[in-house]
This record gives sequence, C-alpha cells and structure tokens, in this order.
Amino acid sequence: MGAFLDKPKMEKHNAQGQGNGLRYGLSSMQGWRVEMEDAHTAVIGLPSGLETWSFFAVYDGHAGSQVAKYCCEHLLDHITNNQDFKGSAGAPSVENVKNGIRTGFLEIDEHMRVMSEKKHGADRSGSTAVGVLISPHHTYFINCGDSRGLLCRNRKVYFFTQDHKPNNPLEKERIQNAGGSVMIQRVNGSLAVSRALGDFDYKCVHGKGPTEQLVSPEPEVHDIERSEEDDQFIILACDGIWDVMGNEELCDFVRSRLEVTDDLEKVCNEVVDTCLYKGSRDNMSVILICFPNAPKVLPEAVKKEAELDKYLESRVEGGSFNKK
Repeated sequence: MGAFLDKPKMEKHNAQGQGNGLRYGLSSMQGWRVEMEDAHTAVIGLPSGLETWSFFAVYDGHAGSQVAKYCCEHLLDHITNNQDFKGSAGAPSVENVKNGIRTGFLEIDEHMRVMSEKKHGADRSGSTAVGVLISPHHTYFINCGDSRGLLCRNRKVYFFTQDHKPNNPLEKERIQNAGGSVMIQRVNGSLAVSRALGDFDYKCVHGKGPTEQLVSPEPEVHDIERSEEDDQFIILACDGIWDVMGNEELCDFVRSRLEVTDDLEKVCNEVVDTCLYKGSRDNMSVILICFPNAPKVLPEAVKKEAELDKYLESRVEGGSFNKK
C-alpha cells in the first residue's frame, strides 16, 4: 500500500557506536516511498543499574510515521520501568525480562490509544517492531509484526524471528475469533500484518482483550544464551530489506562485507543499496550489531575486491558493458 515517487530518495541516515563489547552501525533510506515511516533505536548501556545491557530496535510504520516515532523514543522506558521487568531486588531474571518486555508493549500500546483518543483525531498509523535486548549472558529477540531479526552464529543463521502474517494459522484463528477475516493475505483485506503497535481501528472488538483483537500488540520474545566463541553478529531490518533478500543470503552478504571492511555504517549502506537495486520499493532500515567474534578484515579478501574493482573499471572505461 502507499504511494510511490517518480525516482527513489537515496539519501541515507547513518549512525554507529560501540560499548559493552559490541559495535553497531545502521542505515536507513526512504527509497521509492512518498514518506519515510521507519524509525530505530540504538542504546548502549541502559539506566537503572543495567549499564552492561544494550537495546536495539527497528520500527516499520504504516499509514503514517507517528506510532513508529513514538515507540522509538519511549518503548524502552515502558519495558524497563514496569514492575514485571524489575521483579524483586537484583538483576532481573530471564522470566522477568520476558514478562517485562510483553508488559511494556501492551502498556505503550494502551498509552498511545489514550493519547490518540484525547486528541479527538484518532491516529490511524501503526508500526511493527523488531529488537534485541542484550544482557551480559543473554540475547532477547523481540518481534511484533513482519520486520525480522537474525543471529549469525558460527558463520550460519542460528536464529531468526517469525513474521506475523495474517495467513499464519494461529494468527488467522485469532483474527477470525475476533470477527475478522483474512482476504488477499491481509486482515479484512486491508492490513498486511497481524501484529503491530497502534492500528487502533483493528483493536476495538468489545469483549476481547488486547491480545485477542484483529491485530495484537503482543510481541514474541525468545531468549538465547550468549556464546562468546560462536556469536558473530545480529541483523535487524524492516521488510523493505527482507522482501528482496533471504536470511541466508543477507547473512552471507554481511559476512563477506565484514571481511573487506570494519566500517559497519558502510556495510549497512551496502545492504540498503543492494536491496534498492534488487527491486525493493519500500522504506529500508537495517541495524548491524557485531559481537567480539564477528568476522575480521582479511587481507586476501581486500586484495580480491580491489582486483575486481580494477577489472570492472577497465571494462567500463573500455566500453565493454555498452556493447550488445
């Protein structure tokens, strides 16, 4: 859905940083869309005694950018400040964290609904959210919608989040139980995701709780024990990336680029550019988070790349690419 431009907006927003043994880079581009509706969060060192924890997330807005923008600024606070997350004294347990993340999502969704109703012009926008909360011992993958996160461990895709699409059996069952239908793989023939924050037009079935509505704000949360030796990197991206690149393909692409450069912003820019050239028509956002054991720059890979660039340059200068 949504209107398109005559030519893509290719300016990129970039950021990078490091801390807690992690390095990250990110890139986002408006692309062919009339509006940029994506947003992102990258925080190394959390408040309230969680200095060794980090949080990263990508939000893919639809029907406007308001919900995505609000979540990028406030979701983390809703997660870490609720009582379920804090638990009793000391560091939160794995179950505290998982319950706290879920509570945080439900709380921020309700908070945005109340704000929207007070303004009398109900906000119709919504947003997916995919993120990771990284503690010294665990990585918590968080997903609500069809953005996706993956973990590359020992040179392979070890884990990836499942997209919440209306035709998934469990999602479809919930939608139908709430009196809705799935047509052309969309909720009521309209919305392409079955879980999201916002989208309050799909959350007003009387007698049903927040997680039983046509569209649910409930995230799926997976905890994975960290492996110092084998964990290499995490990719978080909106569906503008995944529409044109598969899990293994993107994992291999990023790994090969990390063998040529340690500039994570540059690698993210190359992902976005590649997806644009592969035909993505959506906004694109990607965050790359590297663990200490991420692929290192290899002199032979750098040499091979330089030789290829030189060869391509000579072909272009010689006009070989223009001949039939």
